[in-house]
Amino acid sequence: MAKQKVQEAQVATDDNDLIKSKIENMKQLQLRGINPFPYRFAQTAFAGELQKKYAHLTNGEATTDTVSVAGRVMSHRNSGMFIDLRDGTGKIQIFSHKDSVPADLLEQMAYYDIGDIIGVTGVVRRTPRGELTINTQKSEMLGKSVRPLPEKYHGIHDTEIKYRQRYLDLIMSEESRETFRRRSQIITFIRQQLLSEDFMEVETPMLHPIPGGASAKPFVTHHNALDMKLYLRIAPELYLKRLIIGGFDRVFEINRCFRNEGISIKHNPEFTSVEIYQAYADYSDMMDLTERLIEGAAKAVNDGQTKLKYGDNEIDFKAPWPRKTMVELVKDATRVDFSHIPNAVEAAAKAEELGVSIKPGSNWGEVVEAVFAEKVEDTLIQPVHIIDLPKDISPLAKVHRANDNLTERFESYVNGWEVANAFSELTDPFDQLARFKAQMEAREQGNEEAQMLDEDFVEALEYGMPPTGGLGIGIDRLVMLLTNSQSIRDVIAFPTLRQTGK
Repeated sequence: MAKQKVQEAQVATDDNDLIKSKIENMKQLQLRGINPFPYRFAQTAFAGELQKKYAHLTNGEATTDTVSVAGRVMSHRNSGMFIDLRDGTGKIQIFSHKDSVPADLLEQMAYYDIGDIIGVTGVVRRTPRGELTINTQKSEMLGKSVRPLPEKYHGIHDTEIKYRQRYLDLIMSEESRETFRRRSQIITFIRQQLLSEDFMEVETPMLHPIPGGASAKPFVTHHNALDMKLYLRIAPELYLKRLIIGGFDRVFEINRCFRNEGISIKHNPEFTSVEIYQAYADYSDMMDLTERLIEGAAKAVNDGQTKLKYGDNEIDFKAPWPRKTMVELVKDATRVDFSHIPNAVEAAAKAEELGVSIKPGSNWGEVVEAVFAEKVEDTLIQPVHIIDLPKDISPLAKVHRANDNLTERFESYVNGWEVANAFSELTDPFDQLARFKAQMEAREQGNEEAQMLDEDFVEALEYGMPPTGGLGIGIDRLVMLLTNSQSIRDVIAFPTLRQTGK
């Protein structure tokens, strides 16, 4: 233990020495009349674009093209003669030699440190060793770094630092930068695909007077001016349905939702989803749409291919995906057909025999869902739609047209995870009111995740809502799958973390 403290103290001392050195270099620049934090730089080119544009240059070949690039100094060699400069698109080498660079500029550049942000104007060439390079003509300090970066070859291995100081992770890790580029590509594809199918993007409230749209525990806040309790939204569903009632036949929203629940590798209290509603459609149409969106997103980040690696598995997102009922899969896994055990108490007893713990007072649908979660979920590696979920656990979905105990609802699973949830939406105001009342009874019995009665939404339904298919896709989990990321924290730039020292 004593040895560890000595090592930690030495690291702190080394960092302090580096900070002092970097601050001294900043002061030396200021003494020479150079502002280490200027206002702008006329950037004319980007490293990644230059690498593509001049890929044809042979070793030792030069051009007469002059460009201005800007980025962060990631390394320097030979007393600063060679600098690796990285911008948001890639890396390029900077060459500065006394034979071609004025002495006063070389003197200035001697005070550049790793981590500094600089601008360079010069001529493009390829070195005899094959490195695309800019021969410096001018150089400017654009942002002085006064803290040392993590050691280049080891990067950041402390996950707490990685998530708390995401900027350092992004500076040091090309893998992390690529993950967030792909996240952007996935969201862009989904948005463009929906727009191409005549869906309209909309925005609905983040602050709700009544929590609804999903079964989850909400975050509670208070509006001072109105002196009223408000809830961060669990889901935008009920507002989006109001827009369908109002006459917009195809709507979607990509935005944040908040659920006051546990944190895990698959859960963050603040997450991103896309919710989609289409009039005159049912859950079968939503299955087709789910496949178009997710297969297309996979292709968008995988050079047009549908097969991607996730952990030890290769997953193929190519449509169509199998469609299996929840009861059917439970039967396959346990040899118990719960459709023949409609009594909740008897179903719970059978589940306990299977080794599945059931909460007291659970209804039939909750029992089936619990057995499914315990015995089936982890086996669903390849994409599959789990269809016809129990009515007891689907308060916003239409009753199945062939079975009153079920609903026209599906959940899509990949790698054992739910990634999409969709319904033939409940449009009958009388049925909806009865479902809300049943949920309120469950809430009174202690279920904090049960839906609350939204009388205004029921009234909206009374004006008439067309047959509608609704779909929600969790963006964060989808990005995890399509980037081979093992934790949701790896795909959220700034995940929710416990306060330090707590």
